[in-house]
Amino acid sequence: MARYIDEILQPGEKVLYSTNAHWIFYFPAIVAWILALVLLVLSRQATADGLVMLCLIGSALVALAALFWTVKGWFHRFTTETDVTNLRVVHKTGFIKRRTFEMALDKVESVDVDQTIPGRILNYGDVTIRGVGEGVETIRTIASPLAFRSSITTR
Repeated sequence: MARYIDEILQPGEKVLYSTNAHWIFYFPAIVAWILALVLLVLSRQATADGLVMLCLIGSALVALAALFWTVKGWFHRFTTETDVTNLRVVHKTGFIKRRTFEMALDKVESVDVDQTIPGRILNYGDVTIRGVGEGVETIRTIASPLAFRSSITTR
């Protein structure tokens, strides 16, 4: 399946920078997988039959939730593209219901980066692009937001 940006490139336009949603979208799944593993280990350590069954059922339910969150995170990352070309900024989310945002580089007035403390540590954040007469667009939880901003502001 081709990337969205490859389908919409105009003659003479080339991609200068690409980024994606950060892996932090997998965090709920990671926590749930660890909890499912802990419950599984506890079921092997328990001596009472009722407690063993309770831990096994709990582990199975948490693993099912973890599987859901893993697929949800993967699908979000798979269907989200953020690119800077030599002419514009392009952001696309969604698969069937698609939402796109495009802004010409010469219309970009400012680019703001908002990072929390975990975002600074793990290198993710929100980028707000303000356009001249074109409004404001915020791209949430992208990887390497400072490099993304630099690719827009450096011409």
